Amino acid sequence: MMKNNNTHNIPFYQVDAFTAEPFGGNPAGVCPLKEWLSDDTLQAIARENNLSETAFFVPTDDGYHLRWCTPAVEVDLCGHATLAASWVLFNKLGYSGKTIRFQTRSGELSVSRHGDEYCMDFPAQKAQAIDIPAGLLEALGITHGVVGVWKAADLIVLVDDKTMIDGLSPDFNALNVFDTRGVIVTAADDKFDFVSRWFGPQVGVNEDPVTGSAHTFLAPFWAERLGKNTLSAQQGGARKGTLRCVVRDDGRVELYGAARMMIEGTFSL
Repeated sequence: MMKNNNTHNIPFYQVDAFTAEPFGGNPAGVCPLKEWLSDDTLQAIARENNLSETAFFVPTDDGYHLRWCTPAVEVDLCGHATLAASWVLFNKLGYSGKTIRFQTRSGELSVSRHGDEYCMDFPAQKAQAIDIPAGLLEALGITHGVVGVWKAADLIVLVDDKTMIDGLSPDFNALNVFDTRGVIVTAADDKFDFVSRWFGPQVGVNEDPVTGSAHTFLAPFWAERLGKNTLSAQQGGARKGTLRCVVRDDGRVELYGAARMMIEGTFSL
């Protein structure tokens, strides 16, 4: 068989974010690029990975340009894939600085290394209380215990019993009709400050184990309710991850988490 001399090899890493343990947290794909491929190619790679997000980045004069794709769409912000991309830069690609600066659809994001943890500096979002959308609770399978619903990038459903979180089993077809990136159900907890689960069939991800971007509004939401600016959080169902959130008074949120690599390979295009 003749060798295809036009093969384009792209490094690939799969990194579990917001965990130090194998098979925990939220897996993200990471593809370092020398220059941008076409949008269709980026989306095809993300679809091939079939992970909730794949991060792509190219070097710039003062950092990196970073983009994220689910298997279905490109998104404006993704925390766990940003953490995964940073882990690759620090641990596989020899980045020697303390802080990495990314230019993204959500503006400049920075990630710094703190021992075994990584700190992501993201813009905070404020959630607004709304009336409960018709059919939302039925789609989530929630019959009682709802404190209220808020809207930010996602819909936030606050429930009064943490034990409801693990038992959630949404109807994803019914959930897909709501005009939102995703739906997150959250509750106060006795081990962590709050726990949650995130569902996003609208963007091709039925459930995301740990959604860093959601904590840009969940952390301020819970900081106001609990009267504290440093919070511990756990997200996920069968697969869980943890993070520490610091709500600053300058309109930004620091998200701290660990990460570990699970797979290293090459895409041959």
